[in-house]
Amino acid sequence: MYNPFAVALLALEAQKVVELRLMKLASGGAEGWAEAEQMVSEKVSALVEASGTLMMGGSCDTVVGRYREHVAANTQRLTAG
Repeated sequence: MYNPFAVALLALEAQKVVELRLMKLASGGAEGWAEAEQMVSEKVSALVEASGTLMMGGSCDTVVGRYREHVAANTQRLTAG
């Protein structure tokens, strides 16, 4: 079973990253392009990591926890500077 509270928090936290990324993408230029490339790369890496975790017997809670760590790191990176 999974923790629905953690999933709800992930959804709320991810919305901030979506907002920050959309602003960066809308600004265009080299920074917008770099963000788009990084976003796609992160999505592929997250898929591989989550799939590997589940295939090795990891729980959904573990996957959600790692996603929350990635979201927190992106929030920090996108709000710095």
